Amino acid sequence: MRVKPIEELLPDVRDGLTREERIVLYVLRETQKERGGRDVPTTMLWGRVCEYFYLSPEELSEILARLGARKDLRLQ
Repeated sequence: MRVKPIEELLPDVRDGLTREERIVLYVLRETQKERGGRDVPTTMLWGRVCEYFYLSPEELSEILARLGARKDLRLQ
């Protein structure tokens, strides 16, 4: 488990998102555009987010739940 710098943990004052949450939303939006507006499989999103920084599948599920994707989201 890596120790995250304080800058990554604190939400931005402008919108309340952390750096990781902002990247997840950006990657999700770009992937949806590539797929013609269709839903993005969680595993695909995880792989693409890991190109920016590593996070476990559980961490991605927690971020997606916090952002309102679903209550109990698990990678399948």
